[in-house]
Amino acid sequence: MDSQDQQSKMQGRSAILANRSGRRGAFQMPLHYPKYSKADYETMPERQLDCLLVEYGLPAIPGDIEQKRKFAIGAFLWSDR
Repeated sequence: MDSQDQQSKMQGRSAILANRSGRRGAFQMPLHYPKYSKADYETMPERQLDCLLVEYGLPAIPGDIEQKRKFAIGAFLWSDR
């Protein structure tokens, strides 16, 4: 196999790996745990709460904003911070 064939083969593998990692719906663990206080969650806008839950692989729960805030507080806070 000449060097041009090897290069083509490597580019093909790179494209396959890039395509796999860019799939929609594949969960990837975030590097950092959210560092919000209870007061932050209590005033956080609904859209930000939804994005945070999805980012950490948690279900976007139906219901009003208060239910979502309680869910986020229960999921991310271990003490009364």
